Amino acid sequence: MPLPEDLPAVTLDGVELRVLRIPLVSPFTTSFGTETEREVIVVRALTPDGDGWGEIVTQQAPLYSSEYTEGAWDVSRRWLIPALLDRDRLTPGDVGDVLTPFVGHRMAKAGLELAVLDASLRASGLPLASALGAVHDRVPSGVSVGIQRDPAALVDAVAGYLAEGYRRIKIKIRPGRDLADTAAVRAAFPDIPLQVDANSAYTLADADLLAGLDEFGLLLIEQPLQEDDLVDHAALARRLRTPLCLDESITSAKSARDALALGAAAVVNIKAGRVGGYLEAVRVHDLCRDAGVPVWCGGMLETGIGRAANAALAALPGFTLPGDVSASDRFYRRDIVTAPIVLEDGYVRVPTGPGLGIAIDAAELDDVTVAREELRR
Repeated sequence: MPLPEDLPAVTLDGVELRVLRIPLVSPFTTSFGTETEREVIVVRALTPDGDGWGEIVTQQAPLYSSEYTEGAWDVSRRWLIPALLDRDRLTPGDVGDVLTPFVGHRMAKAGLELAVLDASLRASGLPLASALGAVHDRVPSGVSVGIQRDPAALVDAVAGYLAEGYRRIKIKIRPGRDLADTAAVRAAFPDIPLQVDANSAYTLADADLLAGLDEFGLLLIEQPLQEDDLVDHAALARRLRTPLCLDESITSAKSARDALALGAAAVVNIKAGRVGGYLEAVRVHDLCRDAGVPVWCGGMLETGIGRAANAALAALPGFTLPGDVSASDRFYRRDIVTAPIVLEDGYVRVPTGPGLGIAIDAAELDDVTVAREELRR
């Protein structure tokens, strides 16, 4: 792993948790349902040398994964944070080791790791991108488009994002909103990079229907089957021309290795929260790069904290497909950072300041905070 072994340890005096509820600029509909606001937990690592920020990317309900906001809040304050506070000094790599005995809760662990990582890197003056091994100073930006009221409305939404400069379009699909929606977008925009995301909405019995997507020249079909259906994904992959990409199924470097060995994925979506942290995300990246498998950076409607971290991750050399690192205003009218992520000719710049390279807008953070707790040694 490229992270320097001599990255300084920090003295963790305390951890602040906040639950935020941030209105979305428009409803976001997937096979799981419709979100009109983003509920998320922000983590602040308190150290004598300065604070670090992280984000726990759970949703309000356990629909995308088994994790959800109240559960992440509970396990963090009752178990994870006390375990970290029991250590006198912590390096970012120590966080995973300390939290390993606690089963699951990868998103909660990832948010805590990111806060410690940010604090350590700020103290050393090193940007996250450099620490992770980034080779690019900007990354191509794709956008995820939720299910619209009908295919015509979807085409209009896609047209708007293309006009803004996004370099890849991903549309959400579910049974009954798949072939017609995809056909409409492809007919309107014959040459754009286009992919679809099913969020586990299908079964292997739908293989013939999913094969109908082959005619649209898609980059990939993302997570058509359930999270634990690696064998069925491998069977489906043999029946399709379009590459299969796994998202929810990839929860660690080990699960990625298993998926590749089974032939269940030709492309991998890496989400740091889903795999337990940015250090594990690099391990997944390295595994896939060594195997010649392209990866891209997925998104969880992050605030400017997670969005900056994702931009740094997506700048690694194995990220050869545009990811979901969109501009902040794709989802939020106001972000909680002073300099929100913006789109520049279809790209997002990788932050260059120490740590995450962001500053928190304290007033906006307070405005969207609905719960707060600080745990000290």
